[in-house]
Amino acid sequence: MPIKFSKYQIATAIAILFHAIGFIGIVFFKSNFILQSTAVNLLLMFGLLIWTQHNKNYFFWLFLLIAVAIGIAVEIIGVNTKLLFGDYSYGDVLGYKIKNVPLIIGVNWFVIIYCCGVSIHTLLVKAIDKVAIDTATKPMTLKALSVIVDGATLAVFFDWLMEPAAVQLGYWKWAGDIPFYNYLCWFLVSMILLTAFHFFKFNKQNKFAIHLLMIQVMFFLLLRTFFNN
Repeated sequence: MPIKFSKYQIATAIAILFHAIGFIGIVFFKSNFILQSTAVNLLLMFGLLIWTQHNKNYFFWLFLLIAVAIGIAVEIIGVNTKLLFGDYSYGDVLGYKIKNVPLIIGVNWFVIIYCCGVSIHTLLVKAIDKVAIDTATKPMTLKALSVIVDGATLAVFFDWLMEPAAVQLGYWKWAGDIPFYNYLCWFLVSMILLTAFHFFKFNKQNKFAIHLLMIQVMFFLLLRTFFNN
């Protein structure tokens, strides 16, 4: 009897394979081809997230468009005015730019926010229900606060983990040290997007989103480790 694999298993296997190839190519072979393929890898992960999303209704697509649009918009403001995030600029690694910002960055914002939102929503939902019973607090209020605040905190942690490696890889560069203001802006923008994520009525159970977040955390953690040696 042939073995049947779920969408989540197939997507996770593809994500592991591509991130493993990327890590080996960057660290051990200094491959410029692998580095220049970063945008393609991001688009593939974006596609896999859409593929594994249950019941892609109007609100899911609306959230996707909002996340991509706001992601690009805040980056354009940040790069061109320095009013958001700090004094930074993008290199050429991430592909075609509009107003000095790679278009793929909007996709990256969606991927990070969606994965963080799904992870917090999935992992904490049972714990929140228990706390709500014990404290007589409305579970909907706790869930909203958890997804928005904890999700934004997770997104900021991911950015903190990614920053040194991203700079080393030439994704972007800072005029000086990475400022605390960058993480503050990340937190605030993430809260806005996660508010939409939480209140928009679409299915938020996606095992692959959790797996992808774990894979990317490991990918950038390993890159940080090797770059620091």
